[in-house]
Amino acid sequence: MDIKQYMTELGQQARQAARVLSRTETSQKNAVLLKIADLLIESTPKLIRENNKDLEAGKNNGLDDALLDRLALNEDRIEAMADGLRQIASLPDPVGEVSDLKYQPSGIQIGKMRVPLGVIGIIYESRPNVTADAAALCLKSGNAAILRGGSEAIHSNQAIATCIINGLEEVGLPKEVVQVIETTDRDAVGELITMPKYVDVIVPRGGKGLIERISGNASVPVIKHLNGICHVYIDDQADQQKAIDIAFNAKTHRYGVCNAMETLLVAEQVAEQILPPLAEQYGQKQVELRCCPRSLEILNGYSGTLIAASEEDWDTEYLAPILSIRVVANIDEAIAHIGEFSSGHTEAIVTESYSHSRQFIAEVDSSSVMVNASTRFADGFEYGLGAEIGISTDKIHVRGPVGLEGLTSQKFIVFGDGHIRQ
Repeated sequence: MDIKQYMTELGQQARQAARVLSRTETSQKNAVLLKIADLLIESTPKLIRENNKDLEAGKNNGLDDALLDRLALNEDRIEAMADGLRQIASLPDPVGEVSDLKYQPSGIQIGKMRVPLGVIGIIYESRPNVTADAAALCLKSGNAAILRGGSEAIHSNQAIATCIINGLEEVGLPKEVVQVIETTDRDAVGELITMPKYVDVIVPRGGKGLIERISGNASVPVIKHLNGICHVYIDDQADQQKAIDIAFNAKTHRYGVCNAMETLLVAEQVAEQILPPLAEQYGQKQVELRCCPRSLEILNGYSGTLIAASEEDWDTEYLAPILSIRVVANIDEAIAHIGEFSSGHTEAIVTESYSHSRQFIAEVDSSSVMVNASTRFADGFEYGLGAEIGISTDKIHVRGPVGLEGLTSQKFIVFGDGHIRQ
């Protein structure tokens, strides 16, 4: 296969499909999404069979438990994919939305119209549900999509792609609206990220190495987040039970996800009351604790793995049952630690103090900042966006979970009636 020619053809087809999609009515886009959701449910046995091929290959290739968890499909996860598509279908269509209409002294009327970005290339690892999520969000927001999943999920992604293609064709849209790259050749990625003639933006989803590589080599704009070093700070005015519940959920609900807590910060004033019972719960999940000197002292009797944290630990996304713990003097020291080591993804404070919660929200500069809630809520579905295409830690052009509006831009529109500039 000539990779350059293959990718050029995909790009040309995507550009043509984007033109068709830009004039497609909302009702037809919604009909496609609902049809794909139905086809995913109907194809559950096939999807699981194909996914099992990927899981078996992953085990043989030495993928760790966290990556295998991200790769796995089951009935619940397939149902969640379908629910995500249905939720996106129920959301307002941002395309064509006009805002800020106002008259100028000259008599012209000026406003802004929301428009699709065009063609979006999405590069992702492990999670096959991204294939459905990304396709749905791009379709509803009027964008054609070129999807490149990881080689470890090739069978799963192609099976999901079949449902997408069948859904598009049954409702009368070109199948090229969503194209899933069929080759695992890495050169395909190099071509995709250097085709500004055909691709308007790249969204990479995966490990820090992948995203750094894409960002460094792309000649197409990139919406990215490098990693998810998320923090929970337990304040000296926290409710103890809330603090334990939130910190436990933020770490152990799922390990291999970017919104899992990686560092726990605890105010010195409450550390001796909070850490021992919390550590007991972590021990039941066999979570390894990497602790500062003060937390090591407090947790001296911990039954699980307890080691001294290195400086590198504060800057590490584990995606595993490992947690860094640091005791801090107060909220100011917690915010300073977050400012130095955060990846800009999600941070949470547990406190009953209104002033401390306001300070935390004002001074912590991340894409999601939470009060008395688990970092696991940093998710497009939980935010009511439908499935998300990713979580951006950039500040331009979109930040946080990227849903429909994040996949559009705005253009100025001007209405006159023979007006000429004097």
